[in-house]
Amino acid sequence: MGVGKSTVGRRLAARLRLPFVDADHAIEEAAGMTVAEIFERFGEAYFRDGERRVIARLIDGTPKVIATGGGAFINPETRALILESSTAIWLHANPDVLAERVGRRDTRPLLRGKNPRAVLAELAAIRNPIYAEAHIHITSNKSPHETTVNAILKAIRQPGQTA
Repeated sequence: MGVGKSTVGRRLAARLRLPFVDADHAIEEAAGMTVAEIFERFGEAYFRDGERRVIARLIDGTPKVIATGGGAFINPETRALILESSTAIWLHANPDVLAERVGRRDTRPLLRGKNPRAVLAELAAIRNPIYAEAHIHITSNKSPHETTVNAILKAIRQPGQTA
């Protein structure tokens, strides 16, 4: 959340000359409502189930760059599909940097009315060990997006590398 998945994903797709898909936007299209509305009306479990189905549809064998939501990889079925069928890239930054980025807007359902730094630190403690299963690990922190894209391209070309 707030690490730059969509922005970096768009730029990476452009550099690789591949289509880009933001999974959250695909979910919103399929549901006919925003992610925040889905959370409000139906809850997180319902959203995660729809997210899993949309990501399964997106991973169809056609090369593309997909930016998933921060919680998608936590679902064991979604994670297994991603790890088996694609190259999973974990973009990470420390919670202070993330809080600074996402604190500017109140559009994130998991942060609404809460202390962003505390929530992000808690999510990192839970999610990071799972995110560590990704094939490639990239630290973004305060790096320009283009630097992050270059690090990803380097890691893709040299499997087993992290940046």
